[in-house]
Amino acid sequence: MTLELLKGLAWLVISLVLFVYVQRKLHWEIQGVFLLITRRPALSYGLFSLLFFPGVLLHELSHFLMARLLRVRTGKLSFLPQVTKDKRLRLGYVETSSSDKIRDSLIGLAPLISGGAATVLIGIYGLNVLPVAQAASSGDWNAAWTAIKTIPSVPDFWLWFYLAFTVSSTMLPSASDRQAWLPVVLALLGLLLLALLAGGGPWMLDHLAPGVSDALRALASLFTLSLGLHLLLLGPVWVVELGLSRMTNSQII
Repeated sequence: MTLELLKGLAWLVISLVLFVYVQRKLHWEIQGVFLLITRRPALSYGLFSLLFFPGVLLHELSHFLMARLLRVRTGKLSFLPQVTKDKRLRLGYVETSSSDKIRDSLIGLAPLISGGAATVLIGIYGLNVLPVAQAASSGDWNAAWTAIKTIPSVPDFWLWFYLAFTVSSTMLPSASDRQAWLPVVLALLGLLLLALLAGGGPWMLDHLAPGVSDALRALASLFTLSLGLHLLLLGPVWVVELGLSRMTNSQII
């Protein structure tokens, strides 16, 4: 079981790191395309925000609804893009009152919960990726490739692909969403250490490790699916940006 935990953790870390890198790279390339087309930063920000609106809508509503569920006061809710003082593009926000670390952490985590669930549901029922995952998990790569080739033929493929892409691309909590996580994580690690020192290791391996292993694999599968969606777009978007750069004799720095 310890080996299964380590495998699940390694898969999660690798898939998350790759997904974050590819996501940021793709976002940069898309913004570059819009800027080369419009030549106006404000308009390019607006088009970028419009492209990701379904994901931004779900992201901010998740914060809002989680705060209301936990009885934390909320303020202004916005889905309009803004450039922050540190020159970052903020696609939306919701104002919430500061509460305890547990509730603040759950509010910050809400978009990953809702966005992850939506991405998985769209992947299974909209894009029919479950046969691909089943074949890959059993090591039957021929069957996996055959299943992949049938995905573009599913009804309303482009709609489901677009929704899965925009939702998965905006589901990760922002830096401000993660502010309350560190104390909670440290507290959980402290409890784990105390349990191990008290001799609870064997019991946790028998009763908790299977659930933790399943959770790690589920998260890793989510990030792997999201990574695949972004990789499919990265090449074509880069080619478009390169072509526009040469046509306009301009370059995005």
